[in-house]
Amino acid sequence: MHDQRLKDIVPFVASVESGSFTAAAERLHVTGSAISKSVSRLEARLGSRLLERTTRSLQLTDAGQAWYQTCVRIMEELAEAESVLAAQRIIPSGRLRLTVPSTFGQRIVMPALIPFCQQHPELELSVTFTDRFIDLFDDGIDVAVRIGGSTDRPASLGCRQMGRERMVFCASPDYLAKAGTPQNEHELLQHPAILYERIDGSTKPWLLMTEDGHPVWRNMPHRMALGDVDAKVQAVCGGLGIAQMPTWLIREQLSRGELQVILPQWQPEGLPLTLVWPRRKQLLPKVDALLNALSGLEIG
Repeated sequence: MHDQRLKDIVPFVASVESGSFTAAAERLHVTGSAISKSVSRLEARLGSRLLERTTRSLQLTDAGQAWYQTCVRIMEELAEAESVLAAQRIIPSGRLRLTVPSTFGQRIVMPALIPFCQQHPELELSVTFTDRFIDLFDDGIDVAVRIGGSTDRPASLGCRQMGRERMVFCASPDYLAKAGTPQNEHELLQHPAILYERIDGSTKPWLLMTEDGHPVWRNMPHRMALGDVDAKVQAVCGGLGIAQMPTWLIREQLSRGELQVILPQWQPEGLPLTLVWPRRKQLLPKVDALLNALSGLEIG
């Protein structure tokens, strides 16, 4: 039974990807009748119709779509397992899928990926830039870079800390010359705040320190809330108020003197930056190479 399950996967996937039993038969060097019987046998065993047949094409049913995705994932995992065990596959190669937070990925991760790809020309790198949560298993991701998030991860995921953000309060020198530089937390909270607006319409609170040195999130009244971090940087550089931002985001503005750090003694540690990957993929040369390349990033 177990052997038959594996045997029926390949004809089914080939039929879906080729679009017909005839094309699948040519691809697998068997007869069209053998392909048709294999798929029918699979449907009978599962008790579900997987393909709607017409004279010209095959269409996946809902059950067929779910089963197809499962089969493809199984075949990919088998191929990856073979690559780990094969001695000649010590060179990182093949498709490598990475997901990164949008702006952090562009500013910090992307500059490191260019020399990484130059060093490993046999890799086919696919990078997704998004701030939404990505399920590594559902989306077939090899490695993810995450900012913050839950520390309660399943045993199936590996995790390596890259560091932490360094958060600073900042404003433009022109703004501080007109409005004054706050000298304590009370004065800081009197200034107009520029906040980040999340997709759901809520605003990201400021991370402050209590008197006994513990970080606490505080929702702030604000002058402006922006759903794009680059627009937020522009607003602060334009003298519209004070913002709290990670130093990796405003490194250039700080170095050029366009922004000035306020109350450096009040700056708390920001969110942790972590690498996450399916633990079963860690021995793959391509995954191990990427983890090593991203572990040493200078976050700033």
